[in-house]
Amino acid sequence: MGVLKKIFTWWDGATIGTSLEIWRKGRKVGSDAFGNVYYEAKKGGRRFVVYNGLNDAARIPPDWHAWMHHQIAGTPDEALPPPPKFLKPATGNLTGTPGAYRPAGAIERGARRAAASGDYEAWTPDRG
Repeated sequence: MGVLKKIFTWWDGATIGTSLEIWRKGRKVGSDAFGNVYYEAKKGGRRFVVYNGLNDAARIPPDWHAWMHHQIAGTPDEALPPPPKFLKPATGNLTGTPGAYRPAGAIERGARRAAASGDYEAWTPDRG
């Protein structure tokens, strides 16, 4: 089942085509904290990533995103200064997960909003 999965799926890791391209034309450049591995074509130009798990572009950290889109020439370790100590680590897109932001009054939080403070008056049409 492993070979068939590689042929027919694109959402979970590298496909057969990507694996062949890495083998024939790619060289490993580095990896990030999420376990994603980054490659560049041996002749330069094309850059690509093999995700560790589901293929989701939101799982690429900002520094590697800059490298992928040719905004920096070298890898993030070479081209960027070290991150400041106050900077939080990058997170993926949490939309649709239990970790997503849900404001007070959201259905997922019980759909209870704060009571009105008394300065609100409902609109009614003029009866004339």
